[in-house]
Amino acid sequence: MYQITKDFLGKPAPPGYIAGLGRGATGFTTRSDIGPAREAAAAKDADKQQTQRSKDEEDERRFANAENEEGLFSNMPYEEDDEEADKVWAMIDAKMEERHKGKQRTNDEDESDKQEIDQQLHGLKRQLQGLTEDEWSAIPDVSQLAETAARAKRRRKTAVSRRGERYSQVSDSTLVAGLGLAGHDQEIAVEASKDEDGTVTNFLALGQARNDVLQMKLDQAGDSASGKTTIDPRGYLTSLNTVGAQTAAEIGDISRARTLLKSVTQSSPKHAPGWIAAARLEEVAQKMSKARSIIAQGCENCPQSEDVWLEAARLNRREDARAVLASAVRNLPRSVRVWEAAAELEATAGDVGAQRKVLRRALEFVPTSVMLWKSAIALEPPEDARVLLAYAVELVPLSVDLWLALARLETYEKAQKVLNRARRAVSTSHEIWIAAARLEEQHGTAHVNIDRIMAKAVASLAASGAPMDREQWFAQALQCEEDGYSATCRAIVAAAADLGFDSDDTAEDRAGAWVADAERFEPQTGKPGVVTARAIFAQALAVQPGDVDLWRSAADMERSHGTADDVDSLLRRAVQFCPQAEVLWLMAAKEKWTRQNDVAGARVILEEAFAANAHSEAIVLAAVKLESETRQDARALALLERARASEFAGHAGTRGTARVWMKSAVLMRQLGRPADALAVAREGGALFPNFYKLWLVQAQLQPPQDARQTLSRALKACPRAPELWISAARLEFAGPQRNLARARAILERARVYVPRSPVLWLEAVLMEAEESDSVARALLARALQECPHAGVLWATAIVLEPRAQRKARSVDALKHAEAHDPEVTVAVARLFWAEHRVEKARAWFERAVRADPDYGDAWAWWLRFEREQREPDSSSIAAVEEACGRAEPRHGRYWQRAAKDPDNAWLPVGEILHKTAELLATTRQL
Repeated sequence: MYQITKDFLGKPAPPGYIAGLGRGATGFTTRSDIGPAREAAAAKDADKQQTQRSKDEEDERRFANAENEEGLFSNMPYEEDDEEADKVWAMIDAKMEERHKGKQRTNDEDESDKQEIDQQLHGLKRQLQGLTEDEWSAIPDVSQLAETAARAKRRRKTAVSRRGERYSQVSDSTLVAGLGLAGHDQEIAVEASKDEDGTVTNFLALGQARNDVLQMKLDQAGDSASGKTTIDPRGYLTSLNTVGAQTAAEIGDISRARTLLKSVTQSSPKHAPGWIAAARLEEVAQKMSKARSIIAQGCENCPQSEDVWLEAARLNRREDARAVLASAVRNLPRSVRVWEAAAELEATAGDVGAQRKVLRRALEFVPTSVMLWKSAIALEPPEDARVLLAYAVELVPLSVDLWLALARLETYEKAQKVLNRARRAVSTSHEIWIAAARLEEQHGTAHVNIDRIMAKAVASLAASGAPMDREQWFAQALQCEEDGYSATCRAIVAAAADLGFDSDDTAEDRAGAWVADAERFEPQTGKPGVVTARAIFAQALAVQPGDVDLWRSAADMERSHGTADDVDSLLRRAVQFCPQAEVLWLMAAKEKWTRQNDVAGARVILEEAFAANAHSEAIVLAAVKLESETRQDARALALLERARASEFAGHAGTRGTARVWMKSAVLMRQLGRPADALAVAREGGALFPNFYKLWLVQAQLQPPQDARQTLSRALKACPRAPELWISAARLEFAGPQRNLARARAILERARVYVPRSPVLWLEAVLMEAEESDSVARALLARALQECPHAGVLWATAIVLEPRAQRKARSVDALKHAEAHDPEVTVAVARLFWAEHRVEKARAWFERAVRADPDYGDAWAWWLRFEREQREPDSSSIAAVEEACGRAEPRHGRYWQRAAKDPDNAWLPVGEILHKTAELLATTRQL
């Protein structure tokens, strides 16, 4: 194996070498190391090392700079491109050197200043050694000088930042408003801000108000050098109309706006809105003299502009304005607005004669102006006005208003001639035809002539190419009704009713369209439209006299807006055209009885109705009700006895009807004859076993044991009548026994025969609730699964829930129950009532009675609510009673229980309402 010989072996050690220094050895120096024995060698080595370092530094400088071609590119050829690049780089260096020259000069000056200051202070420093102690203590502290310098610096910065800002004066009202915005709860140095009189100034609030005002500036840009601006003169003119004289701060920098508008007037001197805007700006700035001067220049530059002259007249005083308008009429002699302004100026001065002269002078220049004629005629007495109108219609024959005004001033015969001339001059005007019809009505002419005039009007306008549709004519009829011309209104409806129909349209189609029009024109409270709607209904009834529904709609309209005589007259005509319509006879008899309190008249109507409908059950029962309500008990019993022996339509071969037998039993029970009532009910039940009400009457008249047997037979005959099942269950649950198990079994069996019946589920839930709320809620959950939209069940669920969960349950009820269900609405109202939210509860009670006025329980709950307030309002209670009397409700679980009580048989609706309210007090409350 070959051994490798180290390169440094046999060579002398380098200067300063210490063996083992890398392993931690330490060296030492002896006297011989620094003596003359090594001096020459050390010098030689030092020269050698210095030469090597110089060479290395030169190489580093040479190769470090890329532009030094002596190193990297010394052997490359120097071409024209290189020369051009060197020139470019030389230019760049010169530019950069020039840019930094100023900064270098500043630095040099600072250095020289520092040197000069040191030289200047050199002598002063030497003089400090002669200062006394008092003089030393009088020298300011460095911190004070620094604070003063910082304060001065802040002032300079604030001055620079505000150098380009301008401020306008602020009104006291704006400062007061700013005080309110800033708030008075902030107090700064109150002790120091008190005046001698004790007042305190809130400087923070004042500063805040000032800042709020300064934020409202005019931010419009413009190029004043080129004379153009981005301000819209017309828009600025419109905006100035809404600025008051005391709101200068709202338009911002007035001077800037003045400059911009000056640019507008100089660049477009013939542009009138620019002059008007500039004048109004000065008016807002409270410089009226300058505003008048500017608008005067506008008049000189825009002499043909009406707006400039009118603005000048407005800005000047009355005497000067008169002169301005005189110049205006010289430049614009045919300007109606200028003449009107001149006349108005005289009117404000109270000089009617001068105003009349101005208008007459104006008519010489503008004889065809209707406005000027109207203003001039309004100032004249009737005789002179008639003369002027006669002359005016000759000059302006197409003005309908002038013709109509002349006709109003003439006598009847001359007015006819005037309207005839007007009709020939303006053949397309419907106003003239309507005025002619009004003239005839005012004179007392027969309605036939008025109808003939309007018929000719409709045909003439259609021939002249200016036809009107049916809705437009009906609108004119409504206007005539408002003005008090009822005959003209009816004539217009009769003449225009057939417009818009084709030959294929039947009488029924036309009647339907007319009914829709009548309902649209049917008036609201305190508004006209009754005559128009009545005329439209009359037109429909003329083509469909046998339509019972149409007669009923007309009768309902008359009942709402007409008098009792109007309703009676309409129903009298209705029964003549429809003698077999029982409902019309009954409506006529009821109106005669209830509204006119004419029992004899109602009896006569029913006799006529029975003569026309000999086998009508409804008419016989209506006669029985009339006699029983008026306490003619013998007549009522006689009518029922005769009815039980008679045959009626649809019940051939039987004596009477089920309702006749039932009414007979009920009346006898009310009269205190229970045995006779039970006998009649049994006989009727044998004749009509499928009529469940007869079975109920028998059960109510019998003792519990017999009633139980009767209901058992009734359930076999009428197994699908929920009322019978409920009566049987209540019979078991009532009394001291309270056999809930048997009642529960009966209701479960009932739900088999009558599935999905809410009333059966409700009865079961109420019975369970008397024993246990938890069982009742469980049963109610099953009921809601089977009848998810039953409002009566949801209302009961709200009542049975704990107080904390009632609101959530009410939301579910409103979501799942049928829309506007009165039972749910009443339950929600009761919930608000329990929370003492009176207004909310009242609103929901009103919503309930609007949804179903026939639901009597809602009226009773509302009455209880109004009576049980802390401070009951008698007017609110009376309003509920009155509204309930008009609605005449008949349904409701508690309402029927009170109304069908024999002791309450002949009580009015108001008394039944109070009885039901008392009955509700025994129910479960929220």
